[in-house]
Amino acid sequence: MKDKKELNKQHRLIREIIETVILTILMFVIINLAVQNYDVDGPSMEPSLHNKERIMVDKVSYHLHNPARGDVVVFVAPPDPSLNYVKRIIGIPGDVITIQGTTVKINNTALQETYVDPSYQGNPYQPIINRVVPKDQYFVMGDDRKNSSDSRLWGFVPRQNIIGRAALVYWPLNDGNSGFLPDVSAVFAHVSANASKADNLPGNVPLENSTFGEEGVIFFAIPGVFLVCSRYKKKR
Repeated sequence: MKDKKELNKQHRLIREIIETVILTILMFVIINLAVQNYDVDGPSMEPSLHNKERIMVDKVSYHLHNPARGDVVVFVAPPDPSLNYVKRIIGIPGDVITIQGTTVKINNTALQETYVDPSYQGNPYQPIINRVVPKDQYFVMGDDRKNSSDSRLWGFVPRQNIIGRAALVYWPLNDGNSGFLPDVSAVFAHVSANASKADNLPGNVPLENSTFGEEGVIFFAIPGVFLVCSRYKKKR
C-alpha cells in the first residue's frame, strides 16, 4: 500500500514537472511572438530615448488598431532594409504635412511638441509644403530634430514596414525615463480629424479600433492568464 502511494506521488510530481515545462515553453513562445526587445542605436530620439537604452516593442497592438500620431515605433528603414529605425509618428494616412524651419503643421495646425527639447530643436532639411501622407503610409520624425534621418529626408514609412510600438524602456534604470513611454496624444488633440481620416482614402481599409489604453499592452496579461489557469487547475 505504501509503495502504491509513493508511486502515485512520483507520478503526480512528474506530471506537474511536465505541465510546468510545457507552460513555460508556451509562455516563452507567445511572449516572443507578442514582444521583442531592441537596443537604441544613436541619438535621434533624444531626450525621449537615449543611445544604448533597451526598449520593449509591442508587436500585438497594431493588429487591433492603426498606428497613431505620437506613437514611437520601430520599423524596417526604407532607405536601408537591413536596418531598423525607431522614430515618432507625426503624420498618418491622409494628413497634410508642412514643415518650415522648426514649425511642424498637420492639417494646417501647428504642433506644440512637448517631447522635443529646445536644445535638440532644428531642421537641416528642405521645407515641406502641403505634402499629403498616402494611404498605408506614415510620416515619422526623430525627437532630436537636428540629428535624425527621417521622413523629412527619405519620405514615408509603409505600413508593412512597422514592426511595433515602443512600449517601455527596461534598461538601464536611470535618467528618469524608464518604464512606459509617456502618452503625448494631447499634442495632436487639436489636429483636424476630417482631413486625416484614413478611411477616406481609396482602397484603405481601417483596422478595428482597440479598447486598450496606453498601459494596456497585451503581452503583460498573457503570462498572468496562463498562471491563473494553471493554479486553478491544481486547486481543483
